[in-house]
Amino acid sequence: MLVLRRLRHPLPRPLLASSISSCWSSKTKGKGRPAMASSSSSASAAVVAEGSAARRFWIAASTREAAFAAYTPFLLSLAAGNLRLDAFRHYIAQDAHFLHAFARAYEMAEDCADDDDDRATIAALRKAILQELNLHSSVLKEWGVDPTKEIPPSVATTKYTDFLLATAAGKVDGAKGSDKMVTPFEKTKIAAYTVGAMTPCMRLYAYLGKELTAFLKQDENHPYKKWINTYASSDFEDNALQIEELLDKLSVSLTGEELEIIGKLYQQAMKLEVEFFSAQLVDQPVVAPLSRYCGAKYKLLVFSDFDLTCTIVDSSAILAEIAILSFQKSSQSGIDNTLDRTKSADLRNSWNMLSKQYMEEYEECMERLLPSEESKSLDYDQLYKGLEVLAEFEKLANSRVVDSGVLRGMNLEDIRKAGERLILQDGCKNFFQKIGRTRESLNLDIHILSYCWCAELIRSAFSSVGCLDGVNIHSNEFAFEGSVSTGEIDRKMQSPLDKVEKFKSIKSGTDSTAPLLSVYIGDSVGDLLCLLEADIGIVVGSSTSLRRVGKQFGVSFVPLFPGLVEKQRQLTEQDASVFKARSGVLYTVSSWSEIHAFILGSDFS
Repeated sequence: MLVLRRLRHPLPRPLLASSISSCWSSKTKGKGRPAMASSSSSASAAVVAEGSAARRFWIAASTREAAFAAYTPFLLSLAAGNLRLDAFRHYIAQDAHFLHAFARAYEMAEDCADDDDDRATIAALRKAILQELNLHSSVLKEWGVDPTKEIPPSVATTKYTDFLLATAAGKVDGAKGSDKMVTPFEKTKIAAYTVGAMTPCMRLYAYLGKELTAFLKQDENHPYKKWINTYASSDFEDNALQIEELLDKLSVSLTGEELEIIGKLYQQAMKLEVEFFSAQLVDQPVVAPLSRYCGAKYKLLVFSDFDLTCTIVDSSAILAEIAILSFQKSSQSGIDNTLDRTKSADLRNSWNMLSKQYMEEYEECMERLLPSEESKSLDYDQLYKGLEVLAEFEKLANSRVVDSGVLRGMNLEDIRKAGERLILQDGCKNFFQKIGRTRESLNLDIHILSYCWCAELIRSAFSSVGCLDGVNIHSNEFAFEGSVSTGEIDRKMQSPLDKVEKFKSIKSGTDSTAPLLSVYIGDSVGDLLCLLEADIGIVVGSSTSLRRVGKQFGVSFVPLFPGLVEKQRQLTEQDASVFKARSGVLYTVSSWSEIHAFILGSDFS
């Protein structure tokens, strides 16, 4: 259970020490980021800064909005090939309304551009949009429909087109309309703003087209093959690159403040794209969002691990560092005390030795629990027996930590402050916050099952970002005398077996007239039994140990989006769930945004 449990993400000690020590600074009583967060952000910014402005904007938006668009009922059903024609007809009509506005915005941007090459590029892009409109028209004419007359624009479509045309008219952050511009530079700036608001649509559609082509290979008679191929084509990719290059060129002469405005316009356009897809009328059973799939039919139970599933750092390392720094803090008397420094060094050496021993023995433990031959299908019983070896190992490791006394002397308030500064994975906070806002309207319970030594650290982490309400936390607890830790741990959850037994206990103890549907989110071998016992097991991160052990016992790992497309194909009007526990299939995600989109949908769904 120790830090060592997953030292595949080691944290440099200077960063960890500076982060924890900041908990005692009078300047950090708020909720600011600790030192390691700013260092990490700076490193990421340096990498991103090497690319173009258009690329930076896409990277920032794609981690969230692209997932929210892909996981909408409309696109999942379209990818599965069972989207009803009425729904597609409605979408084409809405898209036609949007593309007319898109073409008009290009026309307005062309008028604002002061460079002949830029005008020529915009004119070529506008021509491509008009060709796309012709494609839409040809599809609808086959049905004998005039979309502009028979299907009026929806609220989401109108909201998007109004935003686009207002931007093209120069109505950005209170700026004057383009018809009142007096200098070429001011007009060019409006052209840059307009292109910035149009680029995300092009890039998102190119991205979605490529994502969906895989499903054409599975079904040569896919009913929406023509639509998918349009956006997966090299011609459309060229158009997306062309508008991105134009955005980069128009951005060169802009100030940092003006580039920030373009970034906000880009992000707003991406959100409007998600809202546009979310608003499409899909009157049929769908597997996502899961909250809609469950509806009144199922009680939804969501379970999640904490360390390295919700956080970017293992809490064991944080707690050990607090203990070491607590000793230094308590021994400071303003006098050079060689004995205190020696004791502090001994404490750190003890922790380092425990960590090293754990890492070495963990690898040996992994080798012992693996069967000699890879199973062709899930062998749950053998996996359970194998993980009994890991359970004994984890208990012994915890006993060593307690016996070492390394966790003695921590102040409860310091633990809470450290919890406030724990950094959650991208998108995790938003997921839990939305559950907090909407849980009364959802038939949903959420539980954290964690090996963390001190549940107060978890409570503080969620409380500090407004996510604690409604979250049930099941973990270990420190023993305290007053507000100071004794070094003992009330060991309620130490192993994969403890976790899965708690999982089963919660399910059996849930009072619900509706049948239960469970989701478990985890990242390590310790989560494997719960992942498989859940109706839907979702793996965060890329643990090689988890995949190695899982594969050897017959577990398959499937990316979540294609996995859901397959489930969408299986879905019928019948009540039987397409999700089953112990199926042997676990779903992988690259971010919490995918989990959010799948379980809760976007804010517009």
